[in-house]
Amino acid sequence: MNRRSALAAFGAGLALTLAACGGGGAGSGSGDSSGSSGDASDITVGVAMPTQTSERWIADGNNVKAGLEKAGYKVDLQYANDDIPTQSQQIDQMITKGDKLLIVAAIDGTALSSQLSSAAAAGIKVISYDRLIRGSADVDFYVSFDNYKVGQQQGTSLLTGLGLLNPDGSKGTATGPFNVELFAGSLDDNNAQFFWDGAIDAIQPFIDSGQVVVKSGQTKIDQAATLRWQQEVAQKRMEDLLTSAYNDGSKVDGVLSPYDGISRGIITALQNAGYGTGAQKIPVITGQDAEIASVKLINDGVQYSTIFKDTRKLAEQVVTASTAILEGKEPEANDTETYDNGVKVVPSYLLESEPVTKENVTSALVDTGYYTQAEVDAGKAS
Repeated sequence: MNRRSALAAFGAGLALTLAACGGGGAGSGSGDSSGSSGDASDITVGVAMPTQTSERWIADGNNVKAGLEKAGYKVDLQYANDDIPTQSQQIDQMITKGDKLLIVAAIDGTALSSQLSSAAAAGIKVISYDRLIRGSADVDFYVSFDNYKVGQQQGTSLLTGLGLLNPDGSKGTATGPFNVELFAGSLDDNNAQFFWDGAIDAIQPFIDSGQVVVKSGQTKIDQAATLRWQQEVAQKRMEDLLTSAYNDGSKVDGVLSPYDGISRGIITALQNAGYGTGAQKIPVITGQDAEIASVKLINDGVQYSTIFKDTRKLAEQVVTASTAILEGKEPEANDTETYDNGVKVVPSYLLESEPVTKENVTSALVDTGYYTQAEVDAGKAS
């Protein structure tokens, strides 16, 4: 079963669950049902996604839309093509049109305070989707993954690929020193800091011991940041690092990458410099989001790992939380301490992620129906 059929099964299953539970689950907390009136089909939910340049966000948008529609709601799904004014305008229009709930995956987590203030004034609740919206008291709920843990998984995966750790977390047989370069996400995305902190906490002891050497000296997140998570930006930085820090004949052994698109940019720069030919191996390179092009690279032994965040489960959780809010209930949170947006601690529901290497591509991604084996082999989703 590929993602298209899995999506249909997910939507049907979610509809049955909501019907059986009367909108329970995450909405089973205290509260009345005065949040909405009339039939669900009279309610439109605005869904603002950042871009269609990443297959991950396309899947998110489709999954959320399908789940909400199966639950009986109308959906206004908009993509902003990574343009902040466009997303701001789209959300303004959702408010003007009378959408009853907003689900927002922000391009810039600090750029929507005006829109959220208008939503609050209109009595419209806001769910921050995967990327925390910062600087506003008008964020009502947050649904995401445990992003610090994602970073830890990336850092640990890098160390495992280098042989400094075994897969079970015990000490590996390799001793180093290994030349490693560090990449971070876009600084306007709140998640980038969590990914970085988790990864650096895993790697720092090995830097301190001298087993990992960041030859460029670029060990701060602002030095390692990749604007908008863009592949081309990452490729250019990797090319610059090779020119400036590795022009003495030394080689890169590993690269911490927080996202598969960034990973592919890094790989392109390395291959253009001769890595992956002859005896010069491609370094150990991490990633995130299990994008199909990178899954093929992992299966082919080019990229070492990715972190799989099952967006089907994320969509299911946001639909459950949405139903609770629209019924006037409090959505269930499993974290009420971690996600401070600078104005308030936003109640959150965090999901688990899974590291994927060549060894578990099949069990994690094919057997679960996220991709078919044919898609993995082709490096392209059908």
